[in-house]
Amino acid sequence: MQYLVEQGSSHREVLEKVRARYGDAAQVLSHRTVRSGGFLGLFAREGVEITFYLKDDAVREGEKKKADIEEEKRRLLERVSQERAIQEVLTEVRSLKDTLAESVARPAPQDGEHPTLAALDALLVDNDFSPWYRAELLARARDEFSLGDLEDYGAVEQAFLEWIGDTVRIPAPARPVKPRVLVLVGPTGVGKTTTIAKLAALHSLGIGGLPAGAVRMITIDSYRIGAVEQIEKYAGIMRVPVSVVETAQDLRETIAMYRDNDLILVDTIGKSPRDAIRLAEMQQVLDACGPAAEVYLAVAATTKTQDMLDIFRQFEPFRYRGVVVTKMDETSRVGNVLSVLAETDKAVAWITDGQKVPQDIAQANPLRFLMNLEGFRPNRPKLEERYGLTAR
Repeated sequence: MQYLVEQGSSHREVLEKVRARYGDAAQVLSHRTVRSGGFLGLFAREGVEITFYLKDDAVREGEKKKADIEEEKRRLLERVSQERAIQEVLTEVRSLKDTLAESVARPAPQDGEHPTLAALDALLVDNDFSPWYRAELLARARDEFSLGDLEDYGAVEQAFLEWIGDTVRIPAPARPVKPRVLVLVGPTGVGKTTTIAKLAALHSLGIGGLPAGAVRMITIDSYRIGAVEQIEKYAGIMRVPVSVVETAQDLRETIAMYRDNDLILVDTIGKSPRDAIRLAEMQQVLDACGPAAEVYLAVAATTKTQDMLDIFRQFEPFRYRGVVVTKMDETSRVGNVLSVLAETDKAVAWITDGQKVPQDIAQANPLRFLMNLEGFRPNRPKLEERYGLTAR
């Protein structure tokens, strides 16, 4: 049995302390008046002291609760320690991941790698080519060049440029139909409306060797603030009529109404490639264009490689037959574009490099990409002979 003592200024105060701390387990044995405080026997105050004991089962319960509390504290401390250890491990993993990513992006030359290949690989890295694309080029070089051939840096560099150019596919000419319906899809902010206006100007005015024809623009982008005003402004300047539709039925009827036109250009709503539901809704609307419609995906040259791959794959349900690369004037690196085009086996139809209508657009040509590569020394006459002249 455990005996305890508690003091206070009054009997009631002491009992309240005891009950609050030990509850019904406390059994009072006695109480007495005591004096406490003061100095040299002076100014002492009277108080009450109660002697009590705790029932054995209560003691055991209290000890059990105390043990439980201590165990819970131990577990909590152990959990905190584990979480700290996990955080440290995660931090270390992230660090290793970053180191690995950096090593993948700029791998050390293989043992015995020829200096020519190492130098060209460094140029590929600087131009934002993907690891997959670089590995393909280097593997081909090792297969096709002897050690003696690799001593001629200029010849190997020229071969690299031609191999890169050969991966650029241009769409085959579309079947001649009337009206030719051309649809432009893509994420928000890549310049679809401006590109539609440029294409309208090219075909209505007969620029760049194209025959002049009757052109109409249709937009289903009536939700974005200023979207209709923007395309109507372009339409007024170029004297190309424009229609605004909201539903698949509206789109179907509008195309049927202007079936005598040579070209109908359809501007769409910019969508995030992660917004699968909205993309599906837009696809249902665009089905009204008919099976002969040509769908092209607009993507900005400034887009990171992995993001561009995601965009290509997310818009795959639209069955786009080619790509329009926009904002070429806003970057000096095109390896990302060339890598993704090659990896997804997509053709590129047009390139835009500014806001001026209709000047800043041209049909795609491998030479245009090759001349934009940093650090390479292209033999332009030889490349022109291989790929033809570009529009500029």
